Amino acid sequence: VQLQASGGGLVQGGASLRLSCAASGDSISNYVMGWFRRAPGKEREFVAAINRSGGRSDYADSVKGRFTISRDNAKNTVYLQMNSLKPEDTAVYFCAADRRIGDFTSTRQDSYDYWGQGTQVTVSS
Repeated sequence: VQLQASGGGLVQGGASLRLSCAASGDSISNYVMGWFRRAPGKEREFVAAINRSGGRSDYADSVKGRFTISRDNAKNTVYLQMNSLKPEDTAVYFCAADRRIGDFTSTRQDSYDYWGQGTQVTVSS
């Protein structure tokens, strides 16, 4: 599967953005999907994940209550709705796909098999 992330941009603190991750080459219904981010000078970290059906999601503590991951398997797209953005949310955001079979979410980067190219989100104070 190939993943294409989009929707990033430059916004002020408190604003909202919605990131999209469009898949091609396979149906995302075959994958657990996740979002990760890498802030300047930091390691890439987990943001959110969603199981195959969309009935279960998991979030990093730093974004819980502000970000929402969702998926539209019919459109082969995963979304990350980001509200109340903070300057510390500034990062390159990556979507990823985990092909392991099962009903779960995964916070571990090494469990994901496919990665998109990333989209830049910059939040000004």
